[in-house]
Amino acid sequence: MKIAITVWGNRVSPVFDAAGTLFVAHIENQTIVKKSYTSFNPAMPSDLVKLLKKMQVSILVCGAISTKPADLIVGSDIKLISFVTGNALKLIDDFAHKQTIEKTFMMPGCSKQYCWRQNPKKILSNI
Repeated sequence: MKIAITVWGNRVSPVFDAAGTLFVAHIENQTIVKKSYTSFNPAMPSDLVKLLKKMQVSILVCGAISTKPADLIVGSDIKLISFVTGNALKLIDDFAHKQTIEKTFMMPGCSKQYCWRQNPKKILSNI
């Protein structure tokens, strides 16, 4: 599995629209086997989706995100976990072991029910 995190320095970027760097981790058997950084333009979410697809990223983690880019990302079958905060390296290490993002990394008021988005067609097809 590959997961990407929008970062600002070593932290999850508080706002997607201000991020310009992706931290990408390839996780196998609860172990991070490869880490890399790549630049992107948050003003061009369609280009980001193409980049994520090319890199075979299945999950994007970010801070606050506007509706338009969020809908575009989710509509492209990439799981979006938004309103996340904290140290990106600690977050990815924790995620690799637990395969979930702990509440301590979520911004106040967020939970899986409200801040994790996925394509509604996938949700309906899983019922």
